[in-house]
Amino acid sequence: MVDRPTVLLPIRVLERDSIPDGIPELLANAHIILLGYHVVPDQTPTGQAEMQFEELTATQLDNLEELLLKAGATVEVRMVFTHQAQQTIDRINQEHDCDAIIVPSATTEPERVLVPIAGQVGVDRVSRVVAGLFGDTDVHVTLFHVLEDVETKEDAETLLEGVIDHLTGLGFDPDSISIEIEVAKSALDAIIDASGSYDAVVIGESDPTLITYIFGLPAEQVAEQFLGPVIVVQRPRPDPEGL
Repeated sequence: MVDRPTVLLPIRVLERDSIPDGIPELLANAHIILLGYHVVPDQTPTGQAEMQFEELTATQLDNLEELLLKAGATVEVRMVFTHQAQQTIDRINQEHDCDAIIVPSATTEPERVLVPIAGQVGVDRVSRVVAGLFGDTDVHVTLFHVLEDVETKEDAETLLEGVIDHLTGLGFDPDSISIEIEVAKSALDAIIDASGSYDAVVIGESDPTLITYIFGLPAEQVAEQFLGPVIVVQRPRPDPEGL
């Protein structure tokens, strides 16, 4: 039995943000860090905003938590009033050692999930997130790889077969896994083009900064053009005590 992956779900409360349709079902097997946050003007003390809006945000987060719990997830709720949204999201991600963070968009109940594999994140971590979220469901996973200049198709097949081994070792049904290999000038464009046939994308973090993926490239581009949810598997963060 694979442990529930810890997934950070940031929601901008007080801005009419809610959890998009299909996200509770997509994350039904996750342990969700539900981060409600509200950005206050630089001149406004965060404590003042908290006193003013604490009751309202608590009610909103209680309702969102209930949606996630009904779907089957376990949930921890955090509420933060902040001057810097990006820094807050990054800090909460590190504090909870999240396996992944979701860029949420509406979707249907998941049936097909695209998993681009490019080696940026260890396949064991990607595999644990995929197996944890979808291992006991009917979801079909496609492992997707774009050939690099020095790669052969055989190299790519070896890479993807290794991921299949990880997934099946974690109890994932091999009949629910397929592979797709493409030749393209831009891996990002190829992922976006392929993603249109899927209900969600699980992609590894290729940059050590979380900010790049929430407010930059490439997950934001995938999310904007795919119009569906993107789950970004995080790199393991350094242990501060080990530095």
